[in-house]
Amino acid sequence: MNKIETALKNNFDHRAEQHPFHLVNPSPWPIFTALFLLINVFCLVSFLHDELIHPCIFIYFLQIFSIPIFIICIIAWFNDIILESTFEGHHTIRVQTGLRYGIALFIVSEILFFFAFFWAFFHSSISPSIFIGNIWPPIGINALHTWRLPFLNTLILLSSGISVTWAHRAIINNSKTINDRIHSLLALFITILYGIIFTFIQRFEYIHANFLINDGIYATTFYSTTGLHGLHVLIGTIFLIVCLLRHLNYHFTYDHHFGLEAAIWYWHFVDVVWLFLFVSIYWWGGR
Repeated sequence: MNKIETALKNNFDHRAEQHPFHLVNPSPWPIFTALFLLINVFCLVSFLHDELIHPCIFIYFLQIFSIPIFIICIIAWFNDIILESTFEGHHTIRVQTGLRYGIALFIVSEILFFFAFFWAFFHSSISPSIFIGNIWPPIGINALHTWRLPFLNTLILLSSGISVTWAHRAIINNSKTINDRIHSLLALFITILYGIIFTFIQRFEYIHANFLINDGIYATTFYSTTGLHGLHVLIGTIFLIVCLLRHLNYHFTYDHHFGLEAAIWYWHFVDVVWLFLFVSIYWWGGR
């Protein structure tokens, strides 16, 4: 019996408990993660509004201290989820259905989050204020060329959407064969590589832009929207790296791979947001 068949057998054995309830052990990681995330947000706000909340040495120390603790809490939380899913068998079919509803609602909340930033952009660009010369982009702002780096990043993200779908199909078609396993691993690796390339190109774009985030409403909405999207790309890339490591350790089967499915949903959401962002901010808003 090879490793894939053994992993399948163990997975089926662990799922003998077919109850519809998400029964897990009490965990301190969710509340700790929320607490240190709140601290990080507070420090970020203090840096952005230094005229209201002057960032003292305590704020700097708090930021440096809270980031690694936040990362440790995330790792510990994810480790508990992997244990209860793969090794303890708590993620039954009914439980997976509930988790799918949860990730769907999370993505809806992310859509509304970006909707607020798009609203700010269109509110400022459709009817430019007299204080910025009644034109968009404002006087003194040289918008980035639409069909250079932004278009290249669009092609990269669209290609990553194809490769991550390839990985998903390779798993759900027949993950028992070594050929499909190689295809899914290769497709995941390619998607991660696309995400890393996208991040570096966007960093290069920021370095060579001729305006900063505090150079008026255009710069603020531009960096806020594209920067938050870049943060989501980085999070999605880490999500896919975790899934690749799990897949290398035979955690996924053709009917038990919700962790990968959630990462794929999230990545497609990032792709769609970028398309709206490219059309509205780079193409329409940058002319």
